[in-house]
Amino acid sequence: MQKILVAEDSELNRELLYEILMEEYAIELVGDGGQALQHLKTHAQETAAVLLDLHMPKLDGFAVLTEMKKNGWIGKIPVLVISSEFAVEVENQCFELGVSDFIHKPFELSIVKNRIKNAIELFTCKNQLEQKVEEQAQTLEKQYQIIQKQAKKLKEARPFNRLMTEYSSAIMEVETKLKVLNAEFSQEYNRNPFESIKTRLKSPESISEKLERRGYPFTVESIQENLTDVAGVRVICSFPDDIYRLADLLTGQDDIILMRRKDYIKNPKTNGYRSLHLILSVPIFLSNEKKYMNVEVQFRTIAMDFWASLEHKLKYKRDINDAGEIVEQLRVCADSIEVLDYQMQEIRNKIDRSRE
Repeated sequence: MQKILVAEDSELNRELLYEILMEEYAIELVGDGGQALQHLKTHAQETAAVLLDLHMPKLDGFAVLTEMKKNGWIGKIPVLVISSEFAVEVENQCFELGVSDFIHKPFELSIVKNRIKNAIELFTCKNQLEQKVEEQAQTLEKQYQIIQKQAKKLKEARPFNRLMTEYSSAIMEVETKLKVLNAEFSQEYNRNPFESIKTRLKSPESISEKLERRGYPFTVESIQENLTDVAGVRVICSFPDDIYRLADLLTGQDDIILMRRKDYIKNPKTNGYRSLHLILSVPIFLSNEKKYMNVEVQFRTIAMDFWASLEHKLKYKRDINDAGEIVEQLRVCADSIEVLDYQMQEIRNKIDRSRE
């Protein structure tokens, strides 16, 4: 049976509340705030709710609330003020101190029971949720520590560092091929097919986290066999047709093997994300061998890249107000960006035709 503490200086009101609640709860009755705090010091964990009168001798209800807040009890135990006060400023002051609800005198049996029941159920759910969040946080922290240790081992392993050098070489190969195509376009058509190239090598921590999440072993062989995005190249183009032209020219080279193609421009993700993703197998030439390495290449327009950067901040930023509304705004922006990209492309085509 759940326990309720009733702090009320009127013996008549204490007895009345006892009669109302005795069948459903174990009731502890005290006559002033000092006794209430003394009881909570030893029985806070098993107290399901506190019914608190504001006007009591020695220590009033406001002082009790202040002490409960200092001790962290106010966030764990629902407090319902029992009072004949109807002044708005008094209720506001109580709510600011963490009060859950008010029960006004004279007592109405059904209201007393329902308000106590609702407050206890709400706090029970809240406390259970907080406990689950805390347990999940502890689990994540343990996983993070494991990943950090694994990442450290990877960093110190000579085969891993050699593998990272090979991935870096593959990035340079792709970057060189793209720059050659850019130079040719500049010469032949007096314009460039892309605006910039960004490259990145996945960190040991990120590699370890992904292997852990997917249940793969922490070995150099496992990285090569199971991860296709260790080496990454992002190509920022001015127009959508440049993306497809450049991608076709790159994959059409006889030493490039196209492993996978995902077109999120023609088939955007539900959140509005647009980009062309290619997984390429690229040859690198070492001192004693020719070896193929996987490189992920992403093609975006300038506007798509700006959108993706903003969406990335939302994805990894915690405690954002109105996150759902922002997600919807980003989705609408993504649709607008698509329209704008093709409008700009059509304007460019008109300019090119006027020069013929």
